[in-house]
Amino acid sequence: MILTTTSLIEGRTISEYLDVIVTEIVVSTNFINDMLGSVTDFLSGKSAGYEEELSRARQQALNDLITKAEIIEADAVLGMTFNYEAINQILLISISGTAVKLQ
Repeated sequence: MILTTTSLIEGRTISEYLDVIVTEIVVSTNFINDMLGSVTDFLSGKSAGYEEELSRARQQALNDLITKAEIIEADAVLGMTFNYEAINQILLISISGTAVKLQ
């Protein structure tokens, strides 16, 4: 499976556009991560707890997108966009792209 934010894959020809696919992941941060994140932010300017949670959620969203692409027998997902939204203690990650068949 080829995943890319570009609209073309160098050296490959798109034979069919299958569908726009989207996946969303909603993650709730917990009180302990908030407390530890605040202390870490204060001491170093970075929050390892939040970074790890974000990384896990992003990977889960990518895995879900790949599964959706495989179900419709896509060879690649082009033009991928990543969107992040934080509301109170909720983090939303949305990834979308165009599933295609390649020659």
